Amino acid sequence: MISRYLLLLFSLLMFATQSFAAKATDIKIGVLSHRGDTATSINWGDTAEHLSKQLPDYQFQIVPLDFDEIENKIQNAEIHFLLVNPSIYVVMEVRHRISRIATLSRVINDAYQNQFAGVLFTTQSRKDINSLQDIKDKHLSAVDPKSLGGFQMVIRELTDHGLDTESNLSISFAGIHDDVVKTVLRGQADVGTVRTGILESMHQSGQINLDDIHIINQQSAEHFSQLHSTRLYPEWPFSKLPHTSDKLAQSVAIALMEMPDFVEKDGQRSNRNRWTIPLEYQPVHELLQSLHLPPYDLSIQFTYTDALKRYWYVILSTLIFFILLAVITTLVIRLNRELKTSKQRLERQHSLILDSVADGIYGVDLNGNSTFVNKAMETITGWTATNLIGKNQHMLLHHTRPNGEQHPMNECPVYQTFIDQQPRFIEDDIFWRSNGSSFPVEYSSTPLKDEKNETIGSVVIFRDISERKKAEKQARKFRHDLAHMARVSTMGEMASGMAHELNQPLTAISTNADACIRLTESSKLDKETLSDTLEIISLQAKRAGAIIKQLRNFIRKDMPEKDAANINEIIQEVLLLIRPSLNEHSIILKLKLEDEIPAVQAQHIQIDQVILNLVKNAIEAMTDSSVTTKTLKIKTECIEGEKVKVTIGDSGHGVDAEILKRLFTPFSTSKNNGMGLGLSISEGIINEHGGKLKLKSSSEQGSIFQFTLPLHKG
Repeated sequence: MISRYLLLLFSLLMFATQSFAAKATDIKIGVLSHRGDTATSINWGDTAEHLSKQLPDYQFQIVPLDFDEIENKIQNAEIHFLLVNPSIYVVMEVRHRISRIATLSRVINDAYQNQFAGVLFTTQSRKDINSLQDIKDKHLSAVDPKSLGGFQMVIRELTDHGLDTESNLSISFAGIHDDVVKTVLRGQADVGTVRTGILESMHQSGQINLDDIHIINQQSAEHFSQLHSTRLYPEWPFSKLPHTSDKLAQSVAIALMEMPDFVEKDGQRSNRNRWTIPLEYQPVHELLQSLHLPPYDLSIQFTYTDALKRYWYVILSTLIFFILLAVITTLVIRLNRELKTSKQRLERQHSLILDSVADGIYGVDLNGNSTFVNKAMETITGWTATNLIGKNQHMLLHHTRPNGEQHPMNECPVYQTFIDQQPRFIEDDIFWRSNGSSFPVEYSSTPLKDEKNETIGSVVIFRDISERKKAEKQARKFRHDLAHMARVSTMGEMASGMAHELNQPLTAISTNADACIRLTESSKLDKETLSDTLEIISLQAKRAGAIIKQLRNFIRKDMPEKDAANINEIIQEVLLLIRPSLNEHSIILKLKLEDEIPAVQAQHIQIDQVILNLVKNAIEAMTDSSVTTKTLKIKTECIEGEKVKVTIGDSGHGVDAEILKRLFTPFSTSKNNGMGLGLSISEGIINEHGGKLKLKSSSEQGSIFQFTLPLHKG
């Protein structure tokens, strides 16, 4: 009985443990609620949903925050990430050591902007307010003293233009941007200030009409289309708190960078904001310094003038000495701190950029040793950073060629890059993994230079192309099968003509064989006549055999090998199959084949198919037209000493204008019973051979097609 209870207790304990383990960890994102809590939750809900999907072990939640709630939430560690305006971020960065991991890039008119500004506006009816100077002694409505776009940006512009904002302005705060706009439109304030995009957003939602708004001190900037009155500043940063793990922050940063540029709701697709690498927020620091706002508000509490007034009795020389000493020491400390901060920021940015890239990246010094690697490099190759950094990259990664031969170090493209200081792109090579297996790659090698513009190594960016090669192989097999089907279909269409062409030599053979029988039965056997008759039978049998042989060759499966081929002989073989159609439709054939033309590198059957497709199309074009003289012209020539050009022209009606733009597109045809595959297959065959197929001209007098093939290098 006791054992049964123990078993039940153990089962309940295991169930509770599994339930607890399966529960996702809640991660809270504090967001400045500058347009109200409802709008904030709606605007940023899809970001939290995306992060929850990308990181299933965590459940992300949006926590709207008022201006006065932010610091308290940070101090009590009630949130894990923070999304606020840049001025609040700068203050929190100094006070609580938060750090940014991404910068917002808002979608504006189908374009993305990672900067914003302040807008100073009034109503169109206020004809007395046209410039910054006209705001003196007026009532200004703003969002909040801590609002960067809704207060601080405009105050800086007014201060720079000589206005004392404390004595020359009456200022009130509405709390959120929308209320500022409504306050001005109701006449409860002379002018108002909001961040960029608010006026346009309210206009689009039907809350206001932009024609009723007058922008004061309107500015223009390249690649920035929104109405604005101030200089531009970097957009909102996405930041992590000190207690949030670096590993989670890195995963969140990568997930933010990978957010789709659009969202689908109720079957409708719409663009949405995205994220970029963290920007430099020095312009925000400069604004806060110029306005003596936190964290730069303490700098004005004790000045050199105050010191002189307070300690006037100190000997002047001693005072000067200590002042100079203090200034120098302060500058040195500040410079060291700024340098250290900048270095740490650059290192974080460098690490974030490298690890957010899906391609493998590693650096190489002049000795061939790896200097740095990114996460993708470790994942793809199986080598860890410890295994790679300081080790010879050639001996680890590409010591052997694809054919199994040793790859000499002096022929390594990475070495050659920092020797001749020329960048390289290698389309097809192999790298070796830590487990001894190889994989195909494409990579670029670029010289790496120092501050003196001297080459100190190279940077290699590579990509695993295994899947692409597999897809290309499958596509080639599909094209070959499709081409074979097209050839069989073509022979089916030409069966009647081929039967007639074969019937002639067979009839001749039969007739002359009967004649031989009669000659042998005759009492007077004429050997010369019998010999001539047998020779006719032999010639007609060879003729029929040649037709059947060419027919068998044409409809068999492709052979993958390319070899030397005479293009004139290929054309003659095709004409052997197509001549019945030429005779049937009274088409005049004009050949201009260059004598002693060089051999081309080609797959014989495939080039047969291309020529037959083009000639067959030409015959059909002339058959459908009303021209009296039907002429087929075929010309071959060697051009530029490195390729052969084949020209096939007809005197038909030309190509329909509506077909021209999609001439080589599969299933594009103007024929009633056509499949639209002939030209598409032909273009694919010529491209695989390293040549080019094109329509040179088309008119009511006929069409001219041309294609080129490379010469056989043997």
